[in-house]
Amino acid sequence: MLKTDLLTSHITHLECAVSKQEFSHLEIQTFCSNEKEGWKSPLYAKYGLLEKIDKIILRDRVSSLWRYFEFLPVLNPENIISLGEGMTPFLELKNLARKHEIPHLYLKDESLNPTGSFKARGQAVAVSKMKELGIQRCIVPTAGNAGGALAAYCAKANIGCTVVMPRHTPEIFKQECRYFGAELILVDGLISDCGKKVAEMRAKEDYFDVSTMKEPYRLEGKKRWDLKLPNK
Repeated sequence: MLKTDLLTSHITHLECAVSKQEFSHLEIQTFCSNEKEGWKSPLYAKYGLLEKIDKIILRDRVSSLWRYFEFLPVLNPENIISLGEGMTPFLELKNLARKHEIPHLYLKDESLNPTGSFKARGQAVAVSKMKELGIQRCIVPTAGNAGGALAAYCAKANIGCTVVMPRHTPEIFKQECRYFGAELILVDGLISDCGKKVAEMRAKEDYFDVSTMKEPYRLEGKKRWDLKLPNK
């Protein structure tokens, strides 16, 4: 289990990937842009004091990506919204490796995450940070997995969730969103059309956009901190 009294995130700030401009992680942020030059860029979380983390203390922690709390952006452990994501296994593909003469070929089975894909890890961190920042309602355009994962984590966090999805998306993804209580809006078209619908809705009402690269913390959940430590 996590001993919450000993945990301290070492996040220091957010940084624009293009301009290197720094932004506060204590306020709601989205992305960095320069209208004059015509570019938009994600913000990346930056951390300090990482060399002071003793790997030994990780061994007795919960088996989820939150084992690596110091390397994640949530400041208060009480804001963690987790369904047991992370720590998915590596499967050695010996036959395929022999066939193609590739040494050490592995597959990481992300289907064992709570909502069936790696999207669960990203949304776990995004929703936890939304809770910490006091965000009450969010929206996302999706072709399936991201919407279902967001709906699941928002349900646990009691955050309102709207999912905008192409109408031709397989029914199982639509059902997943509805089962978790999300508002589901279907759009005739592709995910790009869903993105336009999200922009229209945000212009009229107060939604936090959880689109990929439009908020800083989904990226943090997708980091490869869920590797199992060796026995020695």
